[in-house]
Amino acid sequence: MHRAAANVTIVMCIAAAAIFSDMYITQPVLPLLSAEFGISPAVAGLSISAVVFCIALSSGFYGVLSDRVNRKTLMVTACALLVLPTLLCALAPNFSTLLVLRAAQGLLIPGITVVAVAYIGDLIAPAHVGRVVSLYIAATVVGGLSGRVISGMIASVFNWHGAFVFFAITTALTALLMWRVLPADSRPHHLRHQHARARELFVSLRTRNLLGAFVIGMCAMFGFIGVFTYLPYYLTHAPFNLSQGIVSLAYVTYAAGVVVSPLAGRWSQFYSRRRLMGIGIVCAIFGIALTGLPVLWSVIAGLIFLNLGMFTAQALAPAYVNTRAARAKGSASAAYNTFYYTGAVLGSFLPGLAWQHFGWWGVIAACCIAMLIALCADVVLCQ
Repeated sequence: MHRAAANVTIVMCIAAAAIFSDMYITQPVLPLLSAEFGISPAVAGLSISAVVFCIALSSGFYGVLSDRVNRKTLMVTACALLVLPTLLCALAPNFSTLLVLRAAQGLLIPGITVVAVAYIGDLIAPAHVGRVVSLYIAATVVGGLSGRVISGMIASVFNWHGAFVFFAITTALTALLMWRVLPADSRPHHLRHQHARARELFVSLRTRNLLGAFVIGMCAMFGFIGVFTYLPYYLTHAPFNLSQGIVSLAYVTYAAGVVVSPLAGRWSQFYSRRRLMGIGIVCAIFGIALTGLPVLWSVIAGLIFLNLGMFTAQALAPAYVNTRAARAKGSASAAYNTFYYTGAVLGSFLPGLAWQHFGWWGVIAACCIAMLIALCADVVLCQ
């Protein structure tokens, strides 16, 4: 890989880490939100749902737009605008205002996340796309880890408001870095009718293997986000009774995803992506089940297996979509993101209802069912 491509890879990985940190700021502090605003766990989980719902809602728009305008300009603009709602979240006087501002974050985040894979595909040689995308996915894992751990640690020392101030600053610095370093993509931008783009998106949904990848993304994210959203409630209750700061350290298990994502990209050069995704999903199911044993070592081991499995599948699915989409790769990437974050919306709310009625085993059941659907999609649709 030449120097310019290496610079693109490094900056896009930094951007991924920063943006994904913004997404999950509230996840480790949900019990604090419940206490401060007097809300139930499922309602507190809406602070995650609001972000991912709006990501799912706006991903299609950014996919279409990214096939028509300069992708660097789009990403830098969205990242710069993201600073404002992130900072204002720190000043939210009530939970309703916080939800509105979190939704505003969700409307802007796809301006980077949806466009990134297509931008990488424009500037990186096809032989290296799979490897670079897997590194990008690893960086999103770092972002998810940073957002959760740093947010939890800041909240344990100061309060949850301080976490939003910290990540607003990192987002602003990221926008500046992207503007200064990233090259403009040189592909021609043909303004085409909206109905033509919509037709291409419909073709993606009718393409069997692409639909299979979309379902895998949605259901795997449901299971993953469900476990990690309600984990703080599980670990702060008996028999664990852990403090908020200690609970945030449980997200360090994300490091397993950082390790496995680039490895998955390398393995895909020798083995079928479909088979590797299936293995990852099975590993994730085993990890979710293992968290049901009421001992801390088993929970930690289960989270490690969940991360290994989830990020094996997630590192490969976007590259799978990128290579299988014959045209309008931006629209296909947007469709994948819409399904993926729809899974996050459902996964950050429905397992909360299971928690309230059946405890942690209810969360396990809901998340394992979603993972089994993902496995069926891999076997039946991704031929």
